[in-house]
Amino acid sequence: MTNRLDKELQFHQSALNLRAYRQQLLSSNIANADTPNYKARDIDFTKALGSALDARLGPLALATTSNRHLSPAAAHPAEALAQYRNDQQASVDGNTVNMDVERAAFAENALHYEASITFINGLLRSMQSAVQSQ
Repeated sequence: MTNRLDKELQFHQSALNLRAYRQQLLSSNIANADTPNYKARDIDFTKALGSALDARLGPLALATTSNRHLSPAAAHPAEALAQYRNDQQASVDGNTVNMDVERAAFAENALHYEASITFINGLLRSMQSAVQSQ
């Protein structure tokens, strides 16, 4: 029974993790809007979710030869999927952050994150009522 519940929620867990990571990237872009030579980064959510479901992104099991090596938890598993955003307007200082694009992406991602949370809450409530009615 637990495996079925885990399997049902695995897609949503992956989606929420990617949404949270994307929110971090977008907020970093906004925070560095005035930093010279800063390059805006983002992920293609659809592509990243497909990769996460195919590869089951999670903690990486890396071999270490020294106790000074960084743990796999130090970097987000989706870090490899982050790409630099295309420059829409040339900036004198080399910064590629477009605040209008970043704000819109931030708001859209936050809305999708909240919608996913609401959906998961409904799913958990329906699972709970099914278990209680048995």
